[in-house]
Amino acid sequence: MQESYRTVYRGGTGEIVEKKSRFIADIRLAETEEEALAFIESKKKQYWDARHHCFAYIIGDQEQTVRASDDGEPSGTAGRPMLAVLQGEGLKNVVAVVTRYFGGTLLGTGGLVKAYSQAVQEGLKESILIDKKLGAILKIGTDYTGLGKIQYLMGQRGIPLLASEYTESVSLDAMVPVAEEQAFRAELVDATSGAVKIEKADTCYYAELNGGILFGGALNGEQ
Repeated sequence: MQESYRTVYRGGTGEIVEKKSRFIADIRLAETEEEALAFIESKKKQYWDARHHCFAYIIGDQEQTVRASDDGEPSGTAGRPMLAVLQGEGLKNVVAVVTRYFGGTLLGTGGLVKAYSQAVQEGLKESILIDKKLGAILKIGTDYTGLGKIQYLMGQRGIPLLASEYTESVSLDAMVPVAEEQAFRAELVDATSGAVKIEKADTCYYAELNGGILFGGALNGEQ
């Protein structure tokens, strides 16, 4: 599993007009090739009267499946430029469909490459993108003497607090990037002189958005 990758939280639609041709870009999260293909088909049905439905998608956190289609446009003028925009943004698990309504004027190969690229860029502007990070959920137990020190360490590292419970002792649930887990554990032990109990509850992807933490099913903003 990748320690981090960029993807779509919520897809969007953008549009440009070039010499009276409309280019409508739809962006969506797709975690399987089947999801990507189903989305492409849904756009073909939605814009049934359009001449072209070009697409590009990247599936897998290591780009295990990558596809692009010019759908009748001159070879290399649509799908590949669209894919280049997605890859340039470092996106994974994403599908882009650009629907073209022909305006009567030929754009030439350079004009098409520019138009399809710009359309995808507009679609991405209307989408919400997130950076997924692989994290470890740690349950941290301590007494009230150690609480301030732990909170300070979490603040220094920017580690999100998921939950807290204050009874006779303190229990905190923290989301720690896997790359920082061992160092953070050592810092906790050192800061509290060993007066801390640390258990790993889970390992999962998470993302930060608008000051909040997304993980589990909440990461899929399309659903």
